[in-house]
Amino acid sequence: MSDTILIQDHGNWVEITLNRPEKLNSFNEEMHVALQDALKLARDNRARAVLLTGAGRGFCAGQDLGDRDPSKMDGPPDLGQTVRTFYAPLVRLIRSLNFPVICAVNGVAAGAGANLALACDMVLAGENAKFIQSFSKVGLIPDTGGTWHLPRLLGEARAKGLALTAQPLSATQAENWGLIWKSVPDDQLMTEARALAEQFANGPTLGLGLTKQCIQAAAVNSLSDQLDIEADAMKTCGESADYAEGVASFLEKRAPNFQGN
Repeated sequence: MSDTILIQDHGNWVEITLNRPEKLNSFNEEMHVALQDALKLARDNRARAVLLTGAGRGFCAGQDLGDRDPSKMDGPPDLGQTVRTFYAPLVRLIRSLNFPVICAVNGVAAGAGANLALACDMVLAGENAKFIQSFSKVGLIPDTGGTWHLPRLLGEARAKGLALTAQPLSATQAENWGLIWKSVPDDQLMTEARALAEQFANGPTLGLGLTKQCIQAAAVNSLSDQLDIEADAMKTCGESADYAEGVASFLEKRAPNFQGN
């Protein structure tokens, strides 16, 4: 596999690191393909959680603009095709995975890098991290799901403010606004993120995955439709070995031993 991505197998969960630190882990086509391959491998190997982070002093600076420089091309780049080929499938893949995907944001998360983090299920950020919707600085719109996630997480006013001004948002403010799960001291980021991945990987994976899918579905469903989805999901959970183990461990006053099914 490409060295633009590092993979550490922890048994029942996988740590994936974006590894172009000299470019602030900005995306080129090679890294796009490698990241999608790594996520698919985790899915196919029945991982029960994934932790995504970046090497070096930043999480991800978005697209490597050197790869999309009009002055070095015969004509203007088709950025719509770039989104359709790389960024949109990546977001869809993360959202489709039936286990939690945790993002540990170390340093800057800018452009598509910021919105890649928001596509994950839980985001922890070091206290010195910053989220920057930098698209307007180069005449673009927030892609990688940015125009979908920002207003749903923050409301229209704050979403437009961040997108139109490209003003950096601190990790503390991101937590206060509800954009991310938690801001933690930089030196504790990976310890806390790995502990969370371990917790999820030893939890009731079927139920966690269905919780993720139900919450995501709520964005476009009526209450009545969502109640039906909840009933179907509860039926599936109620028939699972993890539910039986959860009830048994509760009644027997012991720690559960979930198998993820």
